[in-house]
Amino acid sequence: MTTPQPPQPAAWSEPPRSAQTVPALTRAFALLGKRWTGLILAALAQGPAGFVQVRERVPGVSDSMLADRLQELATVDLVTRTVQPGPPTRTLYALTPQGNAFLIPLAALIVWAEEHLPASGSPTSAASWAGHHPHPEETR
Repeated sequence: MTTPQPPQPAAWSEPPRSAQTVPALTRAFALLGKRWTGLILAALAQGPAGFVQVRERVPGVSDSMLADRLQELATVDLVTRTVQPGPPTRTLYALTPQGNAFLIPLAALIVWAEEHLPASGSPTSAASWAGHHPHPEETR
């Protein structure tokens, strides 16, 4: 008796290669695998926002972590940081065209997570890791 094989995504014409042979995948996960990064990008998908608005859209993120992530996302051109003269001076963050392009795989990731990850009661659920326990990256 043979074990049924899971279907391959339609876009794959060949089996996926290892991460070592796909440098783009390694770069993507090095950035997007960092805590809060995906949630910050998702928050900015709602439109440009000031620092406090982004923090409100991403409950649980510390000010220093949010500042670090926004700076990093601006450095890799996924987010713009625009200072509007005042008074009061206001800083707005928004997705760049490259950041907006991330919304397509983000939508697919949301669908996958809704179908395959438990909503609660699991150590890997969003509720358990987004709580008040500091993540190792936040203690640096």
